[in-house]
Amino acid sequence: MIKIEKLHKSYPIGKKDFLHVLKGIDLHIKEGEFVSIMGSSGSGKSTLLNIVGLLDEHDEGSYYLNKQKIERLDEKKAAILRNKFLGFVFQSFNLISYKTALENVALPLYYKGVSRKERQETALKYLDKVGLKDWAKHLPNELSGGQKQRVAIARALVANPKVVLADEPTGALDSTTTDSVMELLTAINDEGMTVFVITHEQEVADQTDRIVTLKDGIIISDEITEKGKKTRHYV
Repeated sequence: MIKIEKLHKSYPIGKKDFLHVLKGIDLHIKEGEFVSIMGSSGSGKSTLLNIVGLLDEHDEGSYYLNKQKIERLDEKKAAILRNKFLGFVFQSFNLISYKTALENVALPLYYKGVSRKERQETALKYLDKVGLKDWAKHLPNELSGGQKQRVAIARALVANPKVVLADEPTGALDSTTTDSVMELLTAINDEGMTVFVITHEQEVADQTDRIVTLKDGIIISDEITEKGKKTRHYV
């Protein structure tokens, strides 16, 4: 599903210097995997997410999404691919404050040209899926943090993407709500969805099937977790 080889990314600093953020990343994620990316601030994990999410471009190396090579995309083409393959969940929820939960969830379908009636029916189905059908007409400021994140997850799923990208999805939540959100992401993965989580919380990463750790722009470990048993190999 996601194939990255020898990926490099740098950002300019001043007129002549560059910050080398990703330094030859190799990462393969199969369809249906539940993977977390860990690392301290500055490790490159957010840059990696932005490249995987087609929000930024890499400088060198190769990136394949669903067997399609990603390179030199203009914003229009990138937006089409994001809408087709990717669903996003953010720490800050990124809900539109003046739209109801139902309207927020339905928004990706609007950009796909789906009719208003079908948008509402489908959005309501996904709100029901995350346990918030009765909150469909509520605005974001009438929802708790956990409810907002559930709305965001429903919005990520409504267009039936191939991959859900979650950027610190529990960073603004308490431990109890964090567990409920991770249970929901696990349930989504159990249905066959590929889930890619950026986190700095070990307890969150431990609930995924595979933990990839970045440090200074390189992968220092790749840990596979199965039924509570972990096997670590270093790369």
